[in-house]
Amino acid sequence: MTGFFDFQFYVFALLAIVSALLFVTRKNPVPAALWLVNVMFALAGLYVMLDAPFVGAIQVLVYAGAIMVVFVFVVMLLNLGKNELTDLRSLGARLGAGLMGIALLANLLVAQRHRLPRIASAPASTNVVEAVAASLFTDYLVAFELTSIVLLVAVVGAVLLAKKRVQA
Repeated sequence: MTGFFDFQFYVFALLAIVSALLFVTRKNPVPAALWLVNVMFALAGLYVMLDAPFVGAIQVLVYAGAIMVVFVFVVMLLNLGKNELTDLRSLGARLGAGLMGIALLANLLVAQRHRLPRIASAPASTNVVEAVAASLFTDYLVAFELTSIVLLVAVVGAVLLAKKRVQA
């Protein structure tokens, strides 16, 4: 079982890393957003492998779904021309990215050599979704309702602003 688990981890990790590299190297923002969606799906797969299916589902719904749709809409509504896109392939940008990559690699190597001690913890609840829902609708009901009102006001405001632009 552990061999297949390792294989799945490497597949999802490789998919996330390759998609992230393709995301940051695209000049056009729409294909870049699609590669970022691929990263989000790979991370959701890793969450499911770590016995956190609720977090994986939220990852897909919130990030791969809602946030990326909003991002693509904003990019398409901005309608940037080719001359308005900045080229970040200068020597300084490449040097900075290289230094950050080296720092990340050094950090990973140090973390690999100096393992943190294991901390004893209580076993996790088997039904996390039920615990989150019970807490959300009992202890945090007022905050939940206020958040829904704020989101509703934001949506209505966005619609009104969009209508004013169309009429003008």
